[in-house]
Amino acid sequence: MSYQPLADEIRPKTLDEVVGQQHILGKDGLLRRIIEGGEVPNLIFYGPSGTGKTTVANLIAQRTRRPLHRLNATTASIADIKEILSQVGTLLAPDGVLLYLDEIQYFNRKQQQSLLEFMESGKLTLIASTTENPYFYVFGAVLSRATVFEFKPVTAQDVLPAVDRGVKLLQQRLGCPIVLEPGVAQHIATACGGDVRKAMNALELLVSAAPRKGDALSVSLADAQTAAQKSALRYDREGDNHFDAASALMKSLRGSDPDAALHYLARLLEAGDLITAIRRILCSASEDVGMAYPQAALIVKACVDNALQLGLPEARLPLAQAVVLLATAPKSNSVYMGIAQAMADVKAGLGGDIPRELQNVHADSAGMEREQGYLYPHDFPHHWVKQQYLPNELKDRVYYRYGDNKTEQAALRYWQAIKGEEKP
Repeated sequence: MSYQPLADEIRPKTLDEVVGQQHILGKDGLLRRIIEGGEVPNLIFYGPSGTGKTTVANLIAQRTRRPLHRLNATTASIADIKEILSQVGTLLAPDGVLLYLDEIQYFNRKQQQSLLEFMESGKLTLIASTTENPYFYVFGAVLSRATVFEFKPVTAQDVLPAVDRGVKLLQQRLGCPIVLEPGVAQHIATACGGDVRKAMNALELLVSAAPRKGDALSVSLADAQTAAQKSALRYDREGDNHFDAASALMKSLRGSDPDAALHYLARLLEAGDLITAIRRILCSASEDVGMAYPQAALIVKACVDNALQLGLPEARLPLAQAVVLLATAPKSNSVYMGIAQAMADVKAGLGGDIPRELQNVHADSAGMEREQGYLYPHDFPHHWVKQQYLPNELKDRVYYRYGDNKTEQAALRYWQAIKGEEKP
């Protein structure tokens, strides 16, 4: 008898055995009702690996009379698709075929387009899976002909029953009891990072290396911790997890939550992604703190320089200092809003000629100089004089608005006093 991995052997036989995904497969879940209804449309399953996408596709295949074909987009070609589609309308597939296409994001535009004609005629039912956001990676015409369902990472509590089932299957296979030390099952369920397949692989590995104690195999917590010390980390520098982690760090800094900011910094550093962490931290200093605490930019830059000189793992210390500083600093987005509005006007073609007073006096040809009329602010009290700087077309625009923090309000009061303005 050929070897069968535990992850395949434990694969659910019914929807009720699928781990997690209650939001779509629970009693009133939409996907469950579609499957049980028997008329399955084109589907796209989106979510991390090991969350049940292939399992659900297999369960769907059991409910349809159409022959099931499986392709993986990382190795399949248009020739493979044509070979499958050639069966449509023949005795092999009189009612059409069901195609399960794994990792559809690896199909290029032409390969995805080759599916359209048969999807529209109903001769091909496509069930595609992807670990990346389909709205970015799947061709629009294919996406418009399918329904997207998101598969979410399962919780440790959801994985625990699968670990128990795995132990029972291994006991039957090996013909001897298996004893897990206290905490082993929980550690496997937690360290798998929501990937049931990874949990089963870890369990099978631990049991294969477990020493015998009497008639039983004994799995220690120390071995479990060694085997799965980094398995909970989900990260791909070119995938959604990269952008999600970077976004979460930035938003935690903006939201003044130092605990969350440290957590997402730790995720990036654990994956060795020092550059992404540095870029987000540097950006936040100006975008989210800005003029509320201008010195933050200098301190953060010093922390970043230290981190780059130290390298990992020591770089975590100055970066953590920068993160805590930014998360606990007063916030102002006045700089961000100001440049955003100014850029919007420039991109819209607004502006007009630069006022003559501000033009480069040396730009005139010899003998053609004109009086500029520029007033040199340092020649006037408080180094300021009323003068138009914006082009005529935009002379009344206000891009920078003082934030409601101590630093910017102090600057506002200073200039109001000098310019003789009333406080708005």
